[in-house]
Formats: sequence, C-alpha cells, structure tokens
Amino acid sequence: MRTLFDFDDAPVFAIPTSGGPRLGVLLDGPQGWGEFSPPPGCDDALAARWLTSAMEPSTVGWPDAVRGRVPVSDGRARAVVTVESSVASAVARIRDAGALDLVRLVCRSTEDAAAVRRQVDVPVAVEADLLAADPGCADVAVLRCGELGGVRRALRRAERLGVPAVVEFSGATSIGAAADVALAAALPELPYACGPAPEWLRAGDVVSPARSLVPADGHLPAAPMPAAPDPSRLEPLLVHDDDTVQQWRALVRRAAALL
Repeated sequence: MRTLFDFDDAPVFAIPTSGGPRLGVLLDGPQGWGEFSPPPGCDDALAARWLTSAMEPSTVGWPDAVRGRVPVSDGRARAVVTVESSVASAVARIRDAGALDLVRLVCRSTEDAAAVRRQVDVPVAVEADLLAADPGCADVAVLRCGELGGVRRALRRAERLGVPAVVEFSGATSIGAAADVALAAALPELPYACGPAPEWLRAGDVVSPARSLVPADGHLPAAPMPAAPDPSRLEPLLVHDDDTVQQWRALVRRAAALL
C-alpha cells in the first residue's frame, strides 16, 4: 500500500508555535491526505507508527463515527503535571490547582503514577503504554493517533485497556488533528473532552479557514477524512532548506520500509 504514496515529492512544512516550529510531511495518498509529524529525535519504529496513522485515512479509512462532533477542553478544569523532583511535589501542585475534572500526569514510571493516584481525589490520566504496563497506576488512558498508529489501532488499545479514555491532539495541522477528532468521535464512550486543540491553528494552518479545526462553542466537527491542503495557506509554511527536506523524506522512507 505504501507504493501508492509519493514520498519523494511530499511537501515538508513548519508550523510556528509558542514552543518552536512543528515540522512534518504532508502525504497525498490514493484517496486523500495525511500528516506525518513525529517528534524530533524519534526512532524509526515510532516513526513507522506515525506513518501508519498518516496513511490510514487514505487507505483503509477511519471507523464510523458514533457522534457528529466532539467536545474540546479549554484547559481550565484539567491540569498537566510532570513528576520531576518528587511525587510529593506533584501531589502538592495538583492540590493547589483547585477544582479539576482530570489530571494529566507526565511521568516515567508506573510506580510514580500509582503513588500520585493514591494521594489525590481527582482521576489521573497517563499514556496508554504506561497504563498497559500497570493497569492499576491510573484511572484514564491518554490516546493520541500518531503515537498509537492511527484511529483503528488506538481504538483497539482502548478496548484492551478497558478504562475510560481521553484523546489528546498529536497533529500539527488540521490534517493531522482530524485523526484525533475521528478517534474521539469513534470511541464508544467519551467521558472527557478531548484536546485542548492546538492554539496555533488560529494563526496558521495548511487547510482553508472553513476547514481549520478551531473549536466553535467548545466542539469540533468529526469528518470522514481530513481536508486537503489549501495551496495559498500551505505555501508560506513550506520548508525550503534542502537538508531539512531530505532529512524528513529519508525518515518517511525508513519508516515505510518497516511497514
């Protein structure tokens, strides 16, 4: 199936964000577009999962949605807490945050996650891979299409975990974020709002303004496939440095060789 994609001429983009530019590649497949934007320094195995996600809407397609739109968090009732120096400091930050409906915990070990969970009264969410290693370390699984290899694989992971799930955005553009919305729309139950949506999409995106995934009334619409890039909006975001372009295209080709 990967032979149906033109990896050699795929456009490389850079989206300005408050944390620095997000780079990636847009893939034009047999039935539409996808976004390949794994994190800097990722290995080829992780890149292959991101590539599977990018190719999914244009090949096998996304599962049917069970809801036409999904709620998006504004971040005010949710805290992201990193366990750095100690579990105690993470617990203190959670308690100081006040009324929360969910805590997104960033940590390296299931032991740290479980220790925080025992000391707070708010549901704790961790990465799906961490929860799979110890189902008792948290209450909620964090799902992102890129890291998990697409909507279908993320749904299967959520089913195996058997706990509530929250969807976080992994895409850098509305083409990539559409997969995360499709995942939230296909989950049998959606107890938590997804997101928050990438704030930079208001200022810069590769699709037309009408198709850009900027929340309205706290929701985003689910679509059967991503929008196509708008040439006038893509052009100013294209990367023209040849070394950078070749590095990204080489990463795509190495990831494709693993599929």
